[in-house]
Amino acid sequence: MMGNMAPGMGRPGVILLREGTDTSQGKPQLISNINACAAVADAVKSTLGPRGMDKLVFDGRKVTISNDGATIMKLLEIAHPAAKTLVDISMSQDAEVGDGTTSVVLLASSMLKEIKPFIEEGVHPQVVIRAMRVATKMAVQRVKDLQVPFEGDKGREMLLKCAGTALNSKLISRHQDLFAPMVVDAVSGLKDDLSDLNLIGVKKVPGGEVRQSFLVRGVAFKKTFSYAGFEQMTKKFSNPKILLLNVELELKSEKENAEVRITDPDQYQSIVDAEWNVIYEKLDKCISSGAQIVLSKLPIGDLATQYFADKGLFCAGRVEVGDIVRVAKATGGQVQTSTNGLSEGILGRCGAFEEKQVGDERFNLFTECPSEHTATIVLRGGSEQFIEESHRSIHDAIMVVKRSLKSRAVVAGGGAIEMEVSKYLRSESMKIEGKGQLIMQAFAKALEIVPRQLADNAGFDATDILNALRKKHFHEEGGTWFGVDIDTGSICDTFKSNVWEPSINKINSLSAAGEAACVILSIDETVRNPKSEQPGAGGGSGPPGGGRGGGGGGMSGMMGNAMDIANNGQRSGRLGKGVKYMKGRGGG
Repeated sequence: MMGNMAPGMGRPGVILLREGTDTSQGKPQLISNINACAAVADAVKSTLGPRGMDKLVFDGRKVTISNDGATIMKLLEIAHPAAKTLVDISMSQDAEVGDGTTSVVLLASSMLKEIKPFIEEGVHPQVVIRAMRVATKMAVQRVKDLQVPFEGDKGREMLLKCAGTALNSKLISRHQDLFAPMVVDAVSGLKDDLSDLNLIGVKKVPGGEVRQSFLVRGVAFKKTFSYAGFEQMTKKFSNPKILLLNVELELKSEKENAEVRITDPDQYQSIVDAEWNVIYEKLDKCISSGAQIVLSKLPIGDLATQYFADKGLFCAGRVEVGDIVRVAKATGGQVQTSTNGLSEGILGRCGAFEEKQVGDERFNLFTECPSEHTATIVLRGGSEQFIEESHRSIHDAIMVVKRSLKSRAVVAGGGAIEMEVSKYLRSESMKIEGKGQLIMQAFAKALEIVPRQLADNAGFDATDILNALRKKHFHEEGGTWFGVDIDTGSICDTFKSNVWEPSINKINSLSAAGEAACVILSIDETVRNPKSEQPGAGGGSGPPGGGRGGGGGGMSGMMGNAMDIANNGQRSGRLGKGVKYMKGRGGG
């Protein structure tokens, strides 16, 4: 991009950006970004709520069926630079809370949509941003004022209802009576160590019915690769001692370039015997430690498998790192990197061990562990897509229960909290002078997108439901927790209907959506560099008059050079009989 040179002046133009660079700025750019965010929200809005629809995303190799906002946003591979902000807040909501990933995108988009008329009429973006930040802060504070804390005996009941609400909008919503207690038991088993959710393992076994899924209060993992002798092992123990290793228990062949010089054939036999003695020494140390079960991250070969089987032990090699860590946590064992100095103190213990058939797979189950800081959920289902979506649903519910345990406070769902915060902001906006009043009212109206979309997705008249909610919240006493009743197409007290969500969910949604809207409103120019100008990209613009061959890279540049040589008469090489050069590109 080059500055124009004034007439009569000899000063040359200043090149600011590479040729071909696209720049957009000012009000049109801001409106364009807002429209892009609205388009993103349109793609996911139909997935919101218990009656939300699923999306099928095919990336050329894998089919994904989901109604999880974060999963869909990630798979869509959105290219618009400003709209990617919505993807980021959806990802952060998923990482922080686990639920509400669609809501946060809808809230941010709705805020921008309500603010758009102010931008079009010439209100400065900084004025809008200041008012938006004040409104966001007030909305978050209002949620904190309304949240209902829970302690003691009511704790489990609250957690079950939060897990049920999280599963309501999922594919497995009809089975929440099975999965909600399962999730609460798994998270509660972590005791105070809620930071590492990897301690809750989720194993997927295709086949069977979804209600055949079960929870193991301990560790379960799929049978690892096994050698001859595995079937002769004892597959069931009571109160076993468990040895955890990061050691390879198999004979290793010499390296290709290894060389051993001997002067007597008997010396060769001594070398072979030494190799066998090394492996047998390791195995004997494992047995003398008193362990009945030996697990290793590295391979346990056929010799070791048969040896352990003869001695009445169970062993498994190539166990995944996550499974070894969970076994160590549950049984109190310590992973050893050597078989030397094995003592009683490093062994783990559990009440029962069993190898059990689950569908077409065999699982090793460690139960009645002394330190129940881990759990495993085994999921069953008819198709791979169903099991994957079940896994995502379980993950969201686990995150919600974890956050509920940490925040120890809930609010009502179903659009109730959004309507109550909207009412509060509308009344507070009347105390503000100037443009901030109108912007805060626009912010309040934007919050109504949640109950409106819940009603739309359930097939009800959103206008009637919103009018009923406004009347209840604004003009009647005791309407604080009234939201959308998706079963009857009317409104109800969602708190009494047990539609509960952790307050941190709504706090994080409002904060992230408000911040994302402010970020997009603060952008007044977008600069796009053409791909051909990017470092490492194929083909440059080349010097003027270079034709096809001028500075071209890759196959297109080679073809251009070949054509120019042919046209200029610079020919070499022999032609076959009856073949001759033609003049010019078009002949003649």
